[in-house]
Parts: sequence; structure tokens; C-alpha cells
Amino acid sequence: MGNGAVGNEALRVAMADKGETAESLAGKVGVDPKTAARWMADGRIPHPRTRIAVANLLGRKAAELWPEPFRRRDLPWFRAWAELEQDAGSIRSYQPLLVPGLLQTEAYARAVLATGGLLPPTEVDEIVAARLARQRVLERETPLQFVAVIDEVVLRRPVGHDPSVMAEQLARLATLGEREHVQVRVIPAENPWHTGLAGPFVLARMPDGAEAAYLDNQLRGQVVTDSADLASLGARWESVTGEALPRRRSIELIREVATTWS
Repeated sequence: MGNGAVGNEALRVAMADKGETAESLAGKVGVDPKTAARWMADGRIPHPRTRIAVANLLGRKAAELWPEPFRRRDLPWFRAWAELEQDAGSIRSYQPLLVPGLLQTEAYARAVLATGGLLPPTEVDEIVAARLARQRVLERETPLQFVAVIDEVVLRRPVGHDPSVMAEQLARLATLGEREHVQVRVIPAENPWHTGLAGPFVLARMPDGAEAAYLDNQLRGQVVTDSADLASLGARWESVTGEALPRRRSIELIREVATTWS
């Protein structure tokens, strides 16, 4: 049985298996016991980061306990992060190989997802639509504060068969980078190996100061909330930003490279 008028049976069972009560669970995730009780009795759905914390405590996936928010068009393992992203006050993203999803044009996103023919066209369409919808956080009345650090190779490696895809994408990067709430900084190709090359990562901070991170690999992504892991990723962020060009020089480099795609 899922969520609904009769309550959340999946959550009840998971709590019973771990010996948790509404009071004990509430204390561990920092909410009022009455709120936790309503999750079970009324089928209320908690805040995205609270769902993740509860699922981790109970040894379950958030989608098992609260399936409704996960019935969306993007990839199943990405949905928890997509919801956190929408609630975040600031996001810092390091990407050594691709333009961050929140900054991608439709053509670039489609070319990336279609590469290799691993996804059927209908699934590509759905994921692209979801990715473009996520970008609305940059247009909010109080917009997301977004800082991206990318390696120069991202600007120079062709994506898709038409050079106009890259020309359009770099023009968008430069335009967005001019906005007060968006920074795009580039690590020059001549820089030596640095810690960020071990892989991409994204750090999000919520308006109340809570933090989470997202790691991606060839198969799926992972939301990280462990404080030690967040501290380690924070140190890596300081390292990669130390390698990057200043904001203005980065925009100049993006515009320079954009001319090579015209």
C-alpha cells in the first residue's frame, strides 16, 4: 500500500523494521513528532532533503516510501537531487567534461543524450524536457545563486555533428555568466592535473543552511548528505576554484573559443 487517505503503510513497515517511532524518527531528522506522525497517518510528504534523511535512516530508498514525487520524466535515480536543486538557495558545480545541466541549451542537451544511441528518442525527449524545466530556478523572483567551474576542454570538445550546437552553447554560457547570480569560471587547458579531474560533483546549500551534494558516474548518480563527505567535497571545491580563471577572464575565454565554432 502506498500513500493516500489511509496513510503511508510503506513508511510504517520500514519504521517498525528499524524499531523507530514517530518521536524517535522526528528527533533524528529534526522535525516535530506531530509532523512525523502525519507522514504515516495522513500520507503527508515531507521536504525532499527530509525524505532522503528518513530513507537513509530506515535503510530504504526515498522513492519506496514516497513514490508520488518520483513519478516524473527525468531519470529515476536523479529525481531526489532534482527536487533538492529546486529548493536550493545556492549551487556550486564542477564539471570537467560537460556543460552543467542547468546551463545547457536544448540542442546541446539533446546531442549529449543521443550520443551512442543508448537511449530511445522518446526517452531523450522526456529527459531534455525535464532538464529545461529545471533551469527555471535561474529565473525565479529570488534566483538560484549558481557558480560553475568547468575545464577548458568542455569549450573545445565537439558535442553533436553540427558546430552550431557548440556555438550556441558557448554563447549561452557567456550570456548567463554576465548575470549577477551566475558565475561560469574556466580552468585553462595548460593547467596541470588537479583534484577535480577525479570526477564531477555538485554542492547545494538550502536557505536554512543545510547542505547536500551530488556525485555522478557512468551508471547513476548519488545524493550525499554525510557531513564528512560534504567537508571533503568542500575542500575539493576550494581546490578547483583556485585553478580557475577569474570570472571576467573566463567569459572572455568562452567568447574567444565560441568564434572557433562559427
